[in-house]
Amino acid sequence: MYLKHLIILSIAFISTISVFAQNESVKGEWYTADKEAKIKIYECDNDEICGKVVWLKEPNEEDGSPKKDVNNPDEDKHDNPILGMDLLKGFEKTDDKLWENGTIYDPNNGKTYKCKLTLVEEDLLEVRGFIGFSFLGRTEEWTRAE
Repeated sequence: MYLKHLIILSIAFISTISVFAQNESVKGEWYTADKEAKIKIYECDNDEICGKVVWLKEPNEEDGSPKKDVNNPDEDKHDNPILGMDLLKGFEKTDDKLWENGTIYDPNNGKTYKCKLTLVEEDLLEVRGFIGFSFLGRTEEWTRAE
């Protein structure tokens, strides 16, 4: 009886560690494809993955004021700074190296797209934004920041 409980506990422990390690692999700071921004990917509500802007190559406008979300369709958000903004929301791990069912916001055009994240290598992340179906979209490669 003791051995049976020990085996069950060991399997549960290994499963928990495995899920935790898999979620950890996408977490961290990533440079966007153009290296104009750095996005911190972290665990948010209900074990979902989210991401926010933590660095901008050019964080300020020519007059020295912080860059703001001027393209947002919600005019009340036009004064929100880009630095610190949440861009990635609601991703769920659906496969070994795949996070889906999330969204990505593009402050350059003020649009939000469905999105999936694929960890190609430990330091290479494919970010695919799309409308409707995944094949109607664009993929960028983000690289892990030092």
